Amino acid sequence: MHPDPSKKYRAFPPVHLPDRQWPNRVLTAAPRWCSVDLRDGNQALAVPMNVSQKLELFQTLVKIGFKEIEVGFPSASNTEFTFNRRLIEEKRAPDDVWLQVLVQAREDLIERTVESLIGAKKVIIHMYNSTSPAQRRVVFGKSKDEIKAIAVNGAKMIKDRLHRLKGTEVMLQYSPESFSMTEVEYAKEISEAVMDVWQPTPQHKMILNLPDTVEVAMPNVYADQIEWICKNIKHRDSLIISLHTHNDRCTGVAATELGLLAGADRVEGTLFGNGERTGNLDLVTVALNLYMHGIHPKLDFSNLAAIIDVYERSTGMTVPPRQPYAGELVFTAFSGSHQDAIKKGLAEREKIPGAHWDVPYLTIDPADIGREYREVIRVNSQSGKGGVAYLLESEFGIELPKDMQREFGPIANDAVDKLGREVSGAELKAMFWQEYVERITPWSLKGFETESKNGVVKCRAQLLRNGQAVEFKGEGNGPLAALVHGFTTAGVPRFEITNYSEHALSSGETAAAISYIQIKTADGQTRWGAGVDTNIELASVRAVLSALNRL
Repeated sequence: MHPDPSKKYRAFPPVHLPDRQWPNRVLTAAPRWCSVDLRDGNQALAVPMNVSQKLELFQTLVKIGFKEIEVGFPSASNTEFTFNRRLIEEKRAPDDVWLQVLVQAREDLIERTVESLIGAKKVIIHMYNSTSPAQRRVVFGKSKDEIKAIAVNGAKMIKDRLHRLKGTEVMLQYSPESFSMTEVEYAKEISEAVMDVWQPTPQHKMILNLPDTVEVAMPNVYADQIEWICKNIKHRDSLIISLHTHNDRCTGVAATELGLLAGADRVEGTLFGNGERTGNLDLVTVALNLYMHGIHPKLDFSNLAAIIDVYERSTGMTVPPRQPYAGELVFTAFSGSHQDAIKKGLAEREKIPGAHWDVPYLTIDPADIGREYREVIRVNSQSGKGGVAYLLESEFGIELPKDMQREFGPIANDAVDKLGREVSGAELKAMFWQEYVERITPWSLKGFETESKNGVVKCRAQLLRNGQAVEFKGEGNGPLAALVHGFTTAGVPRFEITNYSEHALSSGETAAAISYIQIKTADGQTRWGAGVDTNIELASVRAVLSALNRL
């Protein structure tokens, strides 16, 4: 880190708003919601969703209650265009759901976008262009007037094509992208220039989306920016002011809530915050924050587990265990004092039917979102993988990767279920050792040596396979890559290492290290393995053998 960060970085300048009103306001109603999971969330995935995955997630969003859904960037690819057409031609969108599409202010992209919308019931055409000083200087090399001309010309090109959407109810949306880094006076100027083209009225409003594209300031500054625009922009009654926050400073939720206090009407975001870099706004969190204050969000999260299942299957992402409301462990108490307080709070509530929720440590009733409160300190057949992982870590320092918890949890639960009783941490550790660390057939280790030269690692492995000696050599960019390569020379079907982690074990293991490795075969099978050794390289080799032995 720089010894004097002020010489490399500078604070974002505040907005001059001495009469700000947002700190004195209270939220009393839900905003309009727009899910951008299928566009902003999708573009952030290493492997974007295919059409069938997008269709399943779209139907889930509709079931939750979203009335505005940004379904894609139809000019970006055939997949995006085809998805739009299937939604429209197969009548998958209910009549009261707006299909929102994103497009840059370019004629060829606008033409393709309009083509993708023909025959739809309700559409929002969302045009954007970047407006911040850095974008103007670095990306476009254009002046303020030139950037404004891009927005105005794009607005005209869209307006000139609206006649082709006969029978379709159209709402127009403009985003000065990177608004939060743009001078508020210029953001107002360029937005009003677009308004002059589209001519919104109180009866036919346009959406002015003011994105916190990259968080560069505290959330109160974003609130000031929103309130300044709401106070100073012309024809405010003809606008729906929309928020679109990201999470670079981990304050996306706070920025959105303060932006609503500042006068915004609408919120864009994604389920569980999936998005570029540190993510988009988590709509689930904002909605349930309102709910816990007695405001119905007009979205249905009563079966949050089912929503998580579709989300994880569609996107390939996972919901972190500590994610507000949705995480696996957020309604779990490990601490004895927490457990005692929660028990007493729940007992009190049973004696006072109809009382407002006021249970220590639980901000909402887990049952309202299809969850339940759990204690995880002791483990029996009813305990989940979180309890198993907690006991192994707290007693023995065995920190299982989350995906490995998913694999070992059911294995442990089956074993515990057969015993029909609670098990100790030592018994759980013995189950783990038997399942992973002590798996020494058919492959076991006799010797492993490596040498490195010019960035290439060569290995010589001496193994036993069903008791028969096997020796091979391999090379790669590291010891494990060399080992995997060596196995292919020995006639073992191809596999790859997909996950790897390691750490030192507690002092009781005589300074041993444990390695966790997941492998994936050519036909898609995955297995975890674990290896323990005083040498971390050998622990990793043993973990690979463990995974192979479990195939």
